[in-house]
Amino acid sequence: MTTHRTSKRRLAAGTAVVLAALLTTTACGGNGKDDEKDGAGKAPGFNAGIGKVANASDKKGGTLKFVGTQDADSWDPQRGYYGFMWDFARYYTRQLVSFKPEAGPASTELVPDLATANAEISDGGKTYKYTLKDDVTWEDGTPVTSQDIKYGIERTWAQDVISGGPVYLMQVLDPKGEYKGPYKDTSPDKLGLKAIETPDAKTIIFKLPKPNGDFEQMLAMPAASPVKKEKDTAAKYGLKPFSNGPYKIDSYAPNKSMSLSRNKNWKPASDTIRKALPDKITVTFMANADDMDKRLLKGDFDVDINATGIGQASRTTALREHKANLDNGQTGFIRYAVFPQTVKPFDNIECRKAVIYAADKKSLQTARGGPQAGGDIAPNMLPAGIKGADTKYDPYEVLKNDGGPNLEKAKAALKACGQPNGFKTTIAVRNNKPVEVATAVSLQNALKQVGIDAQVDQFDGAQTSGIIGSPKVVKDKGYGIIIMGWGADFPTGQGFSQPLVDGRFILQSGNNNFSELNDPAINKLFDDAIAETDPDKAGEIYKQMNQKVSEAAVYLPFVYDKTITWRSSRLTNAYTADAYNGRYDYASLGVVK
Repeated sequence: MTTHRTSKRRLAAGTAVVLAALLTTTACGGNGKDDEKDGAGKAPGFNAGIGKVANASDKKGGTLKFVGTQDADSWDPQRGYYGFMWDFARYYTRQLVSFKPEAGPASTELVPDLATANAEISDGGKTYKYTLKDDVTWEDGTPVTSQDIKYGIERTWAQDVISGGPVYLMQVLDPKGEYKGPYKDTSPDKLGLKAIETPDAKTIIFKLPKPNGDFEQMLAMPAASPVKKEKDTAAKYGLKPFSNGPYKIDSYAPNKSMSLSRNKNWKPASDTIRKALPDKITVTFMANADDMDKRLLKGDFDVDINATGIGQASRTTALREHKANLDNGQTGFIRYAVFPQTVKPFDNIECRKAVIYAADKKSLQTARGGPQAGGDIAPNMLPAGIKGADTKYDPYEVLKNDGGPNLEKAKAALKACGQPNGFKTTIAVRNNKPVEVATAVSLQNALKQVGIDAQVDQFDGAQTSGIIGSPKVVKDKGYGIIIMGWGADFPTGQGFSQPLVDGRFILQSGNNNFSELNDPAINKLFDDAIAETDPDKAGEIYKQMNQKVSEAAVYLPFVYDKTITWRSSRLTNAYTADAYNGRYDYASLGVVK
């Protein structure tokens, strides 16, 4: 799951020391300046939203004000892949099952949403049957049907029209790629995807060609949301999705703003997941991350929709004057560089190893904000919390070297790849992510030490899926190194790693396997783990997978991500949820009027 973490420029070592000291200071309530805004009460305290609920309340009303520097890749439920989009989309979409509205690890439990119960599973794990609840409706008051759910899922197959979203359901339900999607369905019976049956308006049955222990996790994604066929505007659907959740979109200006109001035809009795407390929800997008942070501290907005974390320019002030408004937690994301193998000389493994050894991981960590605001140095590509992860597995001796570069091994690798004097390449990085630009500059400086001349090319972050998500564009532009981040789509090795390293997940648009790694041995390990019903045994297989990924040297992990996140004193029911990679559970938030 891609997401966006906006920090500012490079954090100096001295600032990191100050930050560490501030973080260890005891917080005892808040008298932040935003306490005086909009009738806000006292902030509940530092880390009050981690593992518990900050400002618990069931009071309805008011306007919840989001702000961000990055718009979604798409608000189309089948097309969006940014992590914050998945969290926010639950305001206007529902799924058969969803995550439990609880803080921390408890949030990863799946509970019924549109369905009356979790799946009735039969046929050795290949058949999943659901019955829809009564009173689940669209914003026009018409009922949500099983056919609407099937049609919404089928839209994923239209990758030439609505590319960009996760393709797990395609891989699981149609592994041979026989279905052409609803826009190209020319079959005489027009029954659509045969793996999904809808015997009546309230029953939906999924027939998997082979078992997949994570299938229900996939049905909790926005990609499994219903879409009413009559309201489908294909590629334009993301501009105004038709709501079956508690809110409907009233207006949307891309990269500028969005406004939602209550869906009066949503039936609260049918929805035990969404609190629907605010009367109105607004989102403001602004280009300058420093200005955004200042506006948050001032109290003009309640929460950063991107879950970016307070950046360097405002971080010290926030910790000193508004500490009771901050949460400092793990996000479940890894920040990394990746090497497309189609771009020379990165078709040579030794050239890739040269970059990995030459990188100064300590400097990269500092560029991201240090150990507290940036995260722990990551020696491999599987984060804690996923079975099979081993955060001490250190194949390139990153931890052993305390994050410093190994110039001797880097030079030896350059010699082995036939580039003893170094080479030229380009680092691609999003232009609206200052912290990513800072890591690109850090990497650029480190590579100079061994003669690698890496130019930094900043591309439009709003066009990610069509730029670095296009293998052709990557090759044409000569992007040898791409800076990015990733969190689990769901908390298993399949949910984290498969889009990044399984060769069958390489897409021509909206691609996330930027390295274009396509190793049959790795692909088979995914098949073996997915077929394994014992989670611990599956974890052992994912451990092997992760080791093979490290051996392929296509990734340079930077950190296991952490943030210092802002919540306004107006905010109620604020808690971080592991199901949403450490973001607040947006559907539970309210505000003090």
